[in-house]
Amino acid sequence: MSNFKRVLSQLSTPQDQYTIEIPESWGQGRATFGGLIVSLLYKAMRLNVENDRLIRALSVSFVGPAAKGALTIQVETLRSGGSVTQMEAKAIQDGQVQCVVLASFGAERVSGLTVAAKIAPDAKPPEDCQEMPYIPNVLPEFAQHVCYRWGFGRMPFSGSDQTEMGGWIRFRDPEAELQGDSVEEAALLTLIDAWPPALLSLLKKPAPASSLSWSVELIQPMKDIAADDWLLYKAEIDQAENGYGQTHAQVWSSDGSLLAISRQTVTVFA
Repeated sequence: MSNFKRVLSQLSTPQDQYTIEIPESWGQGRATFGGLIVSLLYKAMRLNVENDRLIRALSVSFVGPAAKGALTIQVETLRSGGSVTQMEAKAIQDGQVQCVVLASFGAERVSGLTVAAKIAPDAKPPEDCQEMPYIPNVLPEFAQHVCYRWGFGRMPFSGSDQTEMGGWIRFRDPEAELQGDSVEEAALLTLIDAWPPALLSLLKKPAPASSLSWSVELIQPMKDIAADDWLLYKAEIDQAENGYGQTHAQVWSSDGSLLAISRQTVTVFA
């Protein structure tokens, strides 16, 4: 099991605990790619909540490096009210918690409040943007599953003086990764986190970095996105000092519809 859809297919029925296998091709240095872990925890919670309660927000703490191989997922409903369910999921290996996700699922409510989402920024079409090729032993293993087209800022370790980064993204082989299905919430989470931290573009040479925390809010109802559609991502650096940095990002569909709002705290060892 190596493609995205097959990895997630190990979760199929409501349970409060799962044991699954993480394949090597989704590695990120000594750890498994955090976006995949979060997607797995999200799906485990999704299976255990009513269908009319849509995912509204997630808060992630990357506690430790989850390795390939067996992974235990524990799910708990913290509270289920009249329209909102609060849940927690943990990824555990060798008795140690490696990742914790808190999620808020909410049903639609009657409201007279409507505010239009921020429009997508101007960007060249994907075919006119520079592709970041997958280079083994240079990029992390999981990047072989993802195709990047640079549209904002500069690439990692380029010594940029710009505080923005982003462009277009989708799975490198959408048919293989999603098996013809549309891009659903779990896949969207993986694609959002697949972008390298914007802070890395400021560095002049490679250095280790990892996400410490991640919060993401999804706009519902989620737009139907075909497997081969490109998504537009733009991140901006808010601040960096003493080995930590903060960034925020937004993600749009190819037609300009806002899909998600993301924030990260990143540790940088440089």
